[in-house]
Amino acid sequence: MNSTFADTNLNKADIGLIGLAVMGENLVVNMESKGFTVAVYNRTVEKVDRFIEGRAKGKNIIGCHSIEELAAALKSPRKVFLMVKAGDAVDEMIERIIPVLSEGDIIIDGGNSHFPDTERRMKYVESKGLLYIGTGVSGGEEGALKGPSMMPGGSKAAWPYVKPIFQSICARADDGTPEGAPCCDWVGEGGAGHFVKMVHNGIEYGDMQLICEVYQIMRDCLKLTNEEMSEVFAEWNRSELSSYLIEITRDILAYKDENGKAVVDDILDAAGQKGTGKWTCISALDHGVPLTLISEAVFARCLSSMKSERSAASLLYPRETSAFDGDKKELIAMLKKALYASKIVSYAQGYALMRAAAKEYGWELNYGGIALMWRGGCIIRSIFLGRIKEAFDRDPKLPNLLQNGYFAGVLRDCLPSWRKVVSFAALNGIPAPAISAALSYFDGYTTERVSANLLQAQRDYFGAHTYERTDMPRGQFFHTNWTGTGGDTASTAYIV
Repeated sequence: MNSTFADTNLNKADIGLIGLAVMGENLVVNMESKGFTVAVYNRTVEKVDRFIEGRAKGKNIIGCHSIEELAAALKSPRKVFLMVKAGDAVDEMIERIIPVLSEGDIIIDGGNSHFPDTERRMKYVESKGLLYIGTGVSGGEEGALKGPSMMPGGSKAAWPYVKPIFQSICARADDGTPEGAPCCDWVGEGGAGHFVKMVHNGIEYGDMQLICEVYQIMRDCLKLTNEEMSEVFAEWNRSELSSYLIEITRDILAYKDENGKAVVDDILDAAGQKGTGKWTCISALDHGVPLTLISEAVFARCLSSMKSERSAASLLYPRETSAFDGDKKELIAMLKKALYASKIVSYAQGYALMRAAAKEYGWELNYGGIALMWRGGCIIRSIFLGRIKEAFDRDPKLPNLLQNGYFAGVLRDCLPSWRKVVSFAALNGIPAPAISAALSYFDGYTTERVSANLLQAQRDYFGAHTYERTDMPRGQFFHTNWTGTGGDTASTAYIV
């Protein structure tokens, strides 16, 4: 490094961050605690002053009242981390930042942006002589402060400059080393990082819905108290189901307000969503990947939001759940196995989607590495992800987790309980769309001959769409004149 360059960077910040909401503030505090000097800016500059005089007081954090001031406070190449709302706000901020940056400087989007937007923004920013990173950041407020899971993608040339910061602030996963493996590594070019984060969120939707379905069966059929259910989840959290979501479910069910009343019982059963689950399902349709469990989890949230309609419909179809007179411990054990089996399917579908996208977009995704990135910091973190890493380390080209020996053994063991739980829910009028979808996917994926032969005959009958034959090589298409009046002209064979 020449002396002029060194003098230029003297007493300047290692990175700048724009957007001082909770996630942004916590990331700044996290970065500063790891030895980095951070410059901060917020469109509402009063937030900057409150932060500098509050949480940031006495720390190596530089408050800035303008974009220009922020740029001037940064070391070269300048790194500007955006923590603003996904959508138009990101594009608007990029337009404001570009004029004050120089060739080789780096813009980082840490929000939940849709991956096609990241692809577009990367190309645009690179056309201006700059570099662009779109990184998924998972772990919520606590993760941002103590160590999130980070999934960066975009301009690969930018990675060496941000790697020391990202891998210093991220969570660590146990890999047998004293310091642990960083839950952050380069994912791929373009929108790969935000795509992987999107799939993470889709799996998160699935995991949460599966837990909720098991909760409703225990609540409405077994008539367990919140305290009893909390104990069940506590026990499960000491098993192969150990995960952040199981852990917080334990805590939620045990939590009481100042009057000793369970808070969860007073929460309206109408779920919200921010769109990442929907994006995952749309992407699955685009790639022809059967993401059935996650889709049902998204639709379950949609159905839950129709609270007034559901209340009206419940009056038309009254039902009472019969008191369960069987062995509660036995059914709880079955619920555990059904939950674990369904969880495997959720991840199998998510990984299948990533594999399909990687093939189409030319990404070289490290599937075992992604599992390691998700082992700590993120919302879906669990010991289960270690098994996924092992599966892909053993066979990087594994087409589906259901074909891995370990998971096959688990699913065979869980299958009888899984079927009984789905039957039990249906017979007792308990909606269990995600667990049921998982079982249907399993049955479809593991059935050598399904009914699609009849479906192809139907398509050929009404639309001359042709079909392949079992006694002829794949890729040859045939048409039958089913009525004798349709002629021999067939539609062009293609698959969407």
